[in-house]
Amino acid sequence: MDRLTAMQVFVESAERGSLTAAAERLGLSRAKASRYLAELERWLGVRLLHRSTRSLSLTSAGELALIDCRQMLQIQEKMLATRHDHSSVPKGTLRITCSQSFSQSYLANLIAEYSLRYPQVSIDIQLLDRTVNLVDERIDLAIRITNTLEQGIIARPLATCHSVTCASPYYLDKMGRPQRPEDLSRHVCLTHAKFSTHTWIYRSLEENSELIKIPVKGRISANEVLALKDAATAGVGITLLPAYLVRNELASGQLEAILTEYEIEPMTIYAIYTSRNHMSAALRTLLNFLDERFKSDSFWK
Repeated sequence: MDRLTAMQVFVESAERGSLTAAAERLGLSRAKASRYLAELERWLGVRLLHRSTRSLSLTSAGELALIDCRQMLQIQEKMLATRHDHSSVPKGTLRITCSQSFSQSYLANLIAEYSLRYPQVSIDIQLLDRTVNLVDERIDLAIRITNTLEQGIIARPLATCHSVTCASPYYLDKMGRPQRPEDLSRHVCLTHAKFSTHTWIYRSLEENSELIKIPVKGRISANEVLALKDAATAGVGITLLPAYLVRNELASGQLEAILTEYEIEPMTIYAIYTSRNHMSAALRTLLNFLDERFKSDSFWK
């Protein structure tokens, strides 16, 4: 049995929620994909998926196996990248998308460094604070910060993104420093327009603590966190921002972190692309370059 192909069938089936869709993605018949899946289950000695005529879901053993299989396929990608990097020169055009704030704060410098290393690759960066359809918009790579990925998405986790509750010292000296999340109800809070209900969720760092959900309100809402950072720095109110965006302002004292005894659920930074197969040398080297840079930067550890 080609176990890597069997793992691909399993991972694609789990991500897409359909064995038929997985078979189509991999260029296999449904019957052959089913045989690969059955052989993988036989080899592992466990059932990986609950299958019926209308639905497909992971078993508890399948949830654990999915993590390992994804890691194995990522290792395969890196090994293939090494071979391709020596056999072909990365060239062509890559269309990349991410939010304006992440590009300005972090990604743009990495793309510039990659471009100097691979001068035959042209980079077209689309700064969009929305979820894009990679196929419809001809995007090769999307950088997305989220905890919810749609079924069928092929994503490589790059780093964990933490958030910070912060405000300017001017605002905090004038209005007081919240000691508990509940205190936020008495403050001006700057919110992200992406969310229809403005609720910030915290958890105490104490063991077995429960989630604390706090409805917040304020005079400014924006669909880009850069605007919220500027308003907070100007002293308008308190906001919740990704740590990468405000590390310089926190270090300089322009902003002050508050409620540090409470944890905000972190999110994952993903590199999202359309296919593991037939990947260009340019995209393959960019993925590995980003992976290396995130892992080597102590900020993300």
